[in-house]
Amino acid sequence: MKELEIRLNPNPLVQFLKKPASEFTRQDIIYFIEENEIEMINFRYVGEDGKLKSLNFVINSKQHLEDLLSTGERVDGSSLFSYIEAGSSDLYVIPRFKTAFVNPFSEYPTLDILCSFYTRDGLPLESAPEYLLKKAITEFRKTTGYDFKCMGELEYYIIYEKDEMYPAVDQKGYHESPPFTKYGHLRKDAMSLIAQCGGQIKYGHSEVGNFVSGDLAYEQQEIEFLPVDPMDAVDQLVVAKWILRMLGSEHGVDVSFAPKITVGKAGSGLHIHMLLEKNGVNAMVEGDGLSDIAKKMIAGILDLAAPLTAFGNTIPTSYLRLVPHQEAPTNICWGDRNRSVLVRVPLGWIADTSMIKDANPQETGRIPYVPGKQTVELRSGDGSADIYSYIAGIIVAAQHGLQMPDALKKAEKLYMDVNIFHEEHKEKLAKLEKLPASCWESADKLLEKRAAFENNGIFPAGVIDNTVKKLKSYNDLNLSEKLYGKDDEICELVMKYIHCK
Repeated sequence: MKELEIRLNPNPLVQFLKKPASEFTRQDIIYFIEENEIEMINFRYVGEDGKLKSLNFVINSKQHLEDLLSTGERVDGSSLFSYIEAGSSDLYVIPRFKTAFVNPFSEYPTLDILCSFYTRDGLPLESAPEYLLKKAITEFRKTTGYDFKCMGELEYYIIYEKDEMYPAVDQKGYHESPPFTKYGHLRKDAMSLIAQCGGQIKYGHSEVGNFVSGDLAYEQQEIEFLPVDPMDAVDQLVVAKWILRMLGSEHGVDVSFAPKITVGKAGSGLHIHMLLEKNGVNAMVEGDGLSDIAKKMIAGILDLAAPLTAFGNTIPTSYLRLVPHQEAPTNICWGDRNRSVLVRVPLGWIADTSMIKDANPQETGRIPYVPGKQTVELRSGDGSADIYSYIAGIIVAAQHGLQMPDALKKAEKLYMDVNIFHEEHKEKLAKLEKLPASCWESADKLLEKRAAFENNGIFPAGVIDNTVKKLKSYNDLNLSEKLYGKDDEICELVMKYIHCK
């Protein structure tokens, strides 16, 4: 079985080394480089702006390679993080071997490796994005006894010169096929490359959003991943965004993960699906319904949903997407299969059915039941998210829920089994707490609840202060109301943040 999994894995390192990426060692990396005539190594890491950085090395000798993979390299932290002073800015970047992948765009045979940041004392940088997440994962497992797994739905727009042939119907692009969708080939190229670089992909498809404005066409696409360890989930999102932008550049088109492209058209979210496991078994289900553990987790996420926007919705145009009466949520509640809620419980193959045999009456063999697919989905985040911090914050909120004395009561109170925007449910709608409507309000909510995130040292106080300072700097209080009907000003704001994170 393991041999088959290795053979089917699209990552060239996994196939060559005949082991999963989680088992890669320094000697494995050296062996792959020697046997495959790799000429260069790129150290990759995410700075404060959320984009993947590069440090390039030409391999000079065996000793040089061994030194590089043993000690890492130093970088100027003050140029990567605004809160690091220039007078004491040196940081180490240390490669995480399991993240190694063959760079699909380099003109030379090149191996890329994601890195973590360490201080002059050889300790993890407390405020580094990936270390916040590592701390949250470790604390959650230690405190609750559960493993937290998650994945993202990566939505984006491709912007290109319009094509008069086979025009798509405005805002009707969901799962559309060629020739009515023009850039499915770019998405499929991206999926193949992301998988080769270690990403665990569930599927890809065209999304609702498509429209024409002047000489340009806008086409929305989505790539969804499989639930994995949170660090792997974030790493694959970061690499996927880089790959999509590189392909866009090669094709001469813009790829944007911005939360809002224009007024009246679908925005792009970053929905996060999550589940809890114990001993490899999904703990989200009891019988044919959601487990109490799952409901407690949902309660915690709802309780901290407002301050979570400080990490998941980080630019003014985030709050042009989070507006009432849209699929992007604004009300803090949850429900089953309900896209008007903040936390949705999607179909999870809980019922014991024979759908496959019903669709295929010729099938006489036993169809194996595949348990453990139930997740819950947080729908507020978008492409501007500080993704390491955002997932760390979600894990903190989930742990908060498991420890809340009244979690089940809160979950019951906030459960909505109806479309809350229908007129007959307006009284229910009026009672629900709302998400922040601006970066300014998001910062205020984070300040109110900062203790929950600083607990156990997950988020250092300086990270919270810096996040609040940045959000407040936009000075966007009541921005949606100020911009109402001012399409030119909205367009200008959208273009300013078209390449967020």
